[in-house]
Amino acid sequence: MKKNQLRRMTMTALLAALVVLLGVTPIGFVNVGVIYITFLCVPVLVGALALGPRCGLILGLCMGGVSLYTGLRAPSALVAPILQDSLLWVILMCFVPRLCTPLVACGVHRALRKANGKVRTAVAAAAGSLTNTVLYLGMMLLLYRLIGLDNPTLLTTVGTVALTAGLPEAAAAALIATPVLGALARAGLIEKK
Repeated sequence: MKKNQLRRMTMTALLAALVVLLGVTPIGFVNVGVIYITFLCVPVLVGALALGPRCGLILGLCMGGVSLYTGLRAPSALVAPILQDSLLWVILMCFVPRLCTPLVACGVHRALRKANGKVRTAVAAAAGSLTNTVLYLGMMLLLYRLIGLDNPTLLTTVGTVALTAGLPEAAAAALIATPVLGALARAGLIEKK
């Protein structure tokens, strides 16, 4: 096995372990009142931007798996109504946004190739994080409509989560992923972006 291939596999495995650790322990969540800000996207985004979309998709699958595990073990008040209707809906809601997240981040990163490296990385990380939030909550709202749930309190809560958790998560992803990728590049573990 080539040295670069082994390095990629090792980094992917370490980032996957970090996704699981952040997802099943309180380390990956910051409680701000009734809202939880999660950092699960950060290792997915770092992996996607450092190693490419294939690695990002593997990490997105890990994140989706952790999300599904959490949703089945202790469903939140937002997920419970969907779970009662169909497990398939919850599976789709857990995996589709997580698989789109690294693809959008890599696409934005590639589209901004002429921009400053740090700005390019920060914007790509924020875009990936926002993709996760918008798709997850958007699918949730769509599924509420499909199952005939029209609870104004629930719908207001989803909107509140989007604003109070989604935007800080995107900012955190940009602020954390940028120096991490810079450090990996300086250490010679990835190519300079």
